[in-house]
Order: sequence, then C-alpha cells, then structure tokens
Amino acid sequence: MKTKKIINKNENFIIAASKVWNSNITEELSVATNKNFIGIFNKNDLTKSILDEINPKYIFFTHWSYIIPEEIFLNYDCVVFHMTDLPFGRGGSPLQNLILGGYSKTKVSALKVIKEIDAGPIYTKKDLDLSGNAQEIYERASKVCEKIIIEMTTKNIKPIPQTGDPTYFERRSPSQSNLKDATNLDEIYNMVRMLDADGYPKAFLELKDFKVEFSNCEMKDGTLKATANFKKI
Repeated sequence: MKTKKIINKNENFIIAASKVWNSNITEELSVATNKNFIGIFNKNDLTKSILDEINPKYIFFTHWSYIIPEEIFLNYDCVVFHMTDLPFGRGGSPLQNLILGGYSKTKVSALKVIKEIDAGPIYTKKDLDLSGNAQEIYERASKVCEKIIIEMTTKNIKPIPQTGDPTYFERRSPSQSNLKDATNLDEIYNMVRMLDADGYPKAFLELKDFKVEFSNCEMKDGTLKATANFKKI
C-alpha cells in the first residue's frame, strides 16, 4: 500500500484509486491543502483493519473499479464521483453512455456511498467537458475530483439528498464495442474515442483471422484517421 506518514489521526484522508491517471493525486492534494492524504491503490488494502488504524475523516474513491464493502461505508464517510448530473444516469459506463447519447458536457457528482448504487446524497457537482478521447476525459475528470476534494476537506460541506426522478445507464460489455454495425463516421469516431483509455477494451472489427483494435482517432474534413492494431484470432 502506498502511504504517507500518519501525522494526525483526526486529519487523515484516504484516496482509493485503481487507474493510472490518479497515481499522483495524494501528493498533489497534500501540497494543495497541507493535510495528510493516504493512497490506497490495491483493493486488498481496503480493509477495515487498515482503515481503523488510519481513522480517516473521508475516504474518496476517485476512480475505483471494485465493490465497496458494506462494513466500510457503514463505518466511514465514503465519497464516490459519478460522471453524470445525478439522479440522471445512475449505473454503469456513464462516459460511454453519455457520448453515445450525444452529450458534449456533463457534471461530476460527488456523493456519499450508501447501499443503493449512485443514490446517496450529493456533496457538490462540477462541470466536465466531454471532448477528446476517454483518457483525456478521465484525466480531466481527475482534476475536477481534486478540486472537489479540496473543497470538502477545507470547508464544511453537507450532503443533500438527490431530487427528481432517477434514470439509469446499463453497463456496457466489451462485445458492444464491435464497429460492424456502425452506420456513419461520427458513430465510429465516438465509439473509438469513448474507449480509448488505459485498461479499457478498444473498439474493434473482426476479420476472418484477425481482430483489429482502434485508438488515437481524429476526425477532420469528413475523414476519420485512427491507429489500427491487428491481433491474430
């Protein structure tokens, strides 16, 4: 587990993250706030025994790919970040569903973790631009999360229950990234860019003996350019 020296048990904050674009967030937040941030980047280190030793005021899940155990969110204030203007778009694959839905902007919602997914009260929301590829958007979102965390650790922000009728996104599967049914260049462009990030299955086509994965797409003057990676099936 990557940690800093515990200075004051009443002023510890945890950042739980599983993606590379959050690798420097603890150091950046410590410098920005002069507070003690501890990073957990392995799901096996997110245990109640470790948390009891640290005694964090908040646990911030900036991009966490695993289920948060109930014994943790019932005993500690856990905050997750969802890439929609909740209660709109609860559920999985928010970035991909937003791009496929034609959205160019969204909100990052910071919410308290409860048993029902994405249904907890909201601390705050910030704007997020959806231009560029998924890697660029996630890196941009990470900076938005940092701003929210700075606010939450320096101000007394209380969460407010969500209002309005919720809508839901379905988590996408890798098989849905096949470009064979795409009908125009805009659709292909969006499918390629929305999956172009570290650790995500790329948009692809299957030929007789090869799977072709696409990344680094660019649309200009009605022409789509992308990097193609051929893999033997």
